[in-house]
Order: sequence, then C-alpha cells, then structure tokens
Amino acid sequence: MIKYSELKNILKQHNLRVTDCRMDVLEYFIKNNQAFSFKNLEDEFEKYDRVTLYRTLNSFTENGVFHKIPSDTGVVTYGVCSTTCSPQSHNHNHMHFQCNCCGKIECLAEDQIPEIKLPHYEVMEVDMIIKGMCPQCI
Repeated sequence: MIKYSELKNILKQHNLRVTDCRMDVLEYFIKNNQAFSFKNLEDEFEKYDRVTLYRTLNSFTENGVFHKIPSDTGVVTYGVCSTTCSPQSHNHNHMHFQCNCCGKIECLAEDQIPEIKLPHYEVMEVDMIIKGMCPQCI
C-alpha cells in the first residue's frame, strides 16, 4: 500500500498541486498496477466531474506522471510513468500487454523495445502492445 506522503511527493516532484482528485487518481493507478481509460476513471470516481478528471489526466500526462498507451480500439488508456520521467524527458520505450480476455492493459517496464533504425526515416516514438491472456485469465 502506498503512503499518502509518497503520493504527495510524486505530485510535488512533478510540480503539481496536491488536490483530492489528483491524490485519488494517482493512488488508484498505483494500487491497481494497470492502465485505465478516461471512462474507467469516470465510473470509479463519480464524485468528480468529467472536466476535473480530464484536467487531472491532462496535467499528469503533460508533467510526466502518466503516459498515453495507444490501442487499436481508438480508446486511449493511461499508465504510470517511470520515476525518471519529467515534462522535459518523457520517454516510454517499453512494451505493454493487453489481455484478450479481461481487457486489462499493463506496462511491461522491465522489457525495453529494441532500438529501431529505419533508413531515410527519423523514428520519434515506438509503441508496442503484446496481446494474449494475463495470468488471472489463463
């Protein structure tokens, strides 16, 4: 279980004000150790209005707390950034796993995507989603 003081420190390290919504959303992501969409947050945090939740996700993404995870469904999910991310350095060269059964998406931060070099192209970002069945669904 993550401590309140640790959540506050994460927000302060990323130059974000400490608010109830930010604390609740950050704790939810860390506690569940998976990626969530805006809709997931809306369902979980009915006490906060849509605008507040959207602004929270936006400020977390802009300040290196969360990163966006692309999906072939068009629904954007968000994952917690590594401790080295900041607004100036926001790099997520790791894979993501999506369960075909339960739909859970999680970061596989320990598994880095190999550097990809394409002749005559400048690679700016690489996204990789591995699909299959998670341990809970097997």
